[in-house]
Amino acid sequence: MIIRLENPHDWREVENLTREAFWNVYRPGCLEHYVLHCFRSDPDFIPELDFVMEEGGRIIGHVMFSKAEIVLDDGSRFPSWTFGPISIDPAYKRKGYGLQLLKYALEKAREMGVGLLCMEGNIDFYKLAGFDLASKMKIHYHSEPREAAVPYFLAQELIPGYWGNREGTYCPPKGYFVADADPAGFEAYDAGFPVKEKTIQLGQLPQFCQSCGMPLTRNEDCGTNADGSINFDYCKFCFAGGKFLQDVTMEGMIDHCAQFLDEVNKQMPKPMTQEEYKQMMRGFFPMLKRWRQ
Repeated sequence: MIIRLENPHDWREVENLTREAFWNVYRPGCLEHYVLHCFRSDPDFIPELDFVMEEGGRIIGHVMFSKAEIVLDDGSRFPSWTFGPISIDPAYKRKGYGLQLLKYALEKAREMGVGLLCMEGNIDFYKLAGFDLASKMKIHYHSEPREAAVPYFLAQELIPGYWGNREGTYCPPKGYFVADADPAGFEAYDAGFPVKEKTIQLGQLPQFCQSCGMPLTRNEDCGTNADGSINFDYCKFCFAGGKFLQDVTMEGMIDHCAQFLDEVNKQMPKPMTQEEYKQMMRGFFPMLKRWRQ
């Protein structure tokens, strides 16, 4: 087994590896291979920390690093870093290869002067490489309540004392959201790979209709595209045959959803009023794909 820097001849093989490693893991299908594809031309990408792992002449693992920032409470920006996707061939998972690759990469990052890493991941795995909850270091996640101990948001100081007694909010690099920013580009890129079935599975991140916010827990909950295939972005009540079923504004959709408050309150520890529920949706809906500005 060897670990070396990635080179351009590896790119397609590594992207296919990444696709195989992440397919249906966090969502139906995956986006990570497109993120990697685009990140190599991103100014935040760090080519000196772009590693592949080989076994018997075959690439079985990959990890990349990126520059990032933390916005301190005084409004200034503090340099930090992140990494990922980190990918292991499914046939080699749970055999220690991922941890070995990560520990190697972390040591190389430390030698380069990388002082602080923030990332999203499973603490049960990443604690083995020295990561802990970022909230313990007073580093907050941009899309979660400031006081929350976010279980998937982790951090590690590679250079002792680098972070100090600061406090701030971490925002992931924009490069991680490239598929959302250019869905047509992603679809065209992914079409160049072998066809694989997308499906909703247990253990994935929660999926919500990107129009009304309804939880999507089964393939049967989802809408359909013009060709009859499943659309995993929207529910069957909002989208069918490749079209939205209602010509409505965001506020109109909020009014529509508020009709079902009684059902929602059955799931809530404390019932909400109509206006409280609408205010909550006004904070949530702008993050959904249909209403995103």
